[in-house]
Amino acid sequence: MTPRSSSAGVDLFARYADAPNALGYCGPPEGIGTTEAEIRASVRRFSGVWPYLQVLARLTAAADPLHARLVEAYWLGRDLGVDREEFGRELLAVLGPRAGAYWTHLTPDLLAEAAPDHGFHVFGVYPWSRLLTAGPQPLFVLDSCRIRWGTVVALDPLTVSSPRLTWDGAALGLGDATDSPVEGDGVALGEVVAVHWDRLVDVLTAEQAEVLAASTRARLAATNARLSAAAGAPPCG
Repeated sequence: MTPRSSSAGVDLFARYADAPNALGYCGPPEGIGTTEAEIRASVRRFSGVWPYLQVLARLTAAADPLHARLVEAYWLGRDLGVDREEFGRELLAVLGPRAGAYWTHLTPDLLAEAAPDHGFHVFGVYPWSRLLTAGPQPLFVLDSCRIRWGTVVALDPLTVSSPRLTWDGAALGLGDATDSPVEGDGVALGEVVAVHWDRLVDVLTAEQAEVLAASTRARLAATNARLSAAAGAPPCG
């Protein structure tokens, strides 16, 4: 069952955000903290996820951006029925000025694939999907940063079987499930889990796994449509 309380949302946020924070990719350098007050303070220093939760809260009339319903929707890609173009406009109004001249792709052209979730941030807002022809690093980052689902197939070391991201030179896809070690504990063989930056972050219900899989496939379709259009566009000038 999806958690419903604000305190559950704080815990959920910390579990998913701790891996990239520990690697130094986002959030405060001193860490997220352990108490609810510490986590609530640190989330405001996540320049990516915090604007999503703020806009999502406004559009769903939620009093707390860290309510579990919103946090789960952000990480897994659950559709809460918000107008995606409206969401995208509000989000880009926040992110665009912060990005400045570095990420010039944050324009209204991106509204066609806007979504109030982590998948959009990874594939649409971050520049990595636009750098796939430069070498293997962009694909590695995209696959690591997205939330992926998988089945626990071994405990020592903890191993998860999960479909990994593929790139054939023209389109992104999901390959056959492969086994890979992840950090974490406290799970049983056969459980379906969520993984972020090779860290186990949550045990998923069958319904949550379906939501994550569907949102991932939708995100890949939107990204591939953009990549295809860009590849077929006539040269400028």
